[in-house]
Amino acid sequence: MARFEEVRATFWGDGDHGVQPPLTDEMVREAERVLGVTLPSALLDLLRLRNGGVVADEHEVFPTGRPTSWSEDQVPFDVLMGIGRQDGTGSLLDTPYLLTEWGLPAALVLLSGDGHCWIGLDYRACGPDGEPSVTWFETDLGTELHLADDFRSFVEGLTADSA
Repeated sequence: MARFEEVRATFWGDGDHGVQPPLTDEMVREAERVLGVTLPSALLDLLRLRNGGVVADEHEVFPTGRPTSWSEDQVPFDVLMGIGRQDGTGSLLDTPYLLTEWGLPAALVLLSGDGHCWIGLDYRACGPDGEPSVTWFETDLGTELHLADDFRSFVEGLTADSA
């Protein structure tokens, strides 16, 4: 079994915090229209299992190899936003507002974060129909860190918190 499929099978944590209604093809089309991009198939594979929510403990951080404001050698990925408009639940559809609110580049789709730090799909190099890389953004410091060349590789690199 390939690494992505192994992670996919155990990706989601317990509970329904942050979970949107089940993902439909119409919801994907609407999200891609609102966001102006083609979303990665690996992301949609995960969201079809469960449309956002808490990530399992064994996949809640991504190793960085260099310090960030969060840790000496990793960044958090404890929640993945889904696609939907459920009140009080973060969504990929919130990206346009959040980019403006936090002063982030326009060619992103935010996956997880709290305002001060974000992990996002980065379409700046590939364009709206390409395969985006995954980048860590620290809004307070105005810094960013490339994490993975694509979402599938990012998911395959997720680990348990070493702290």
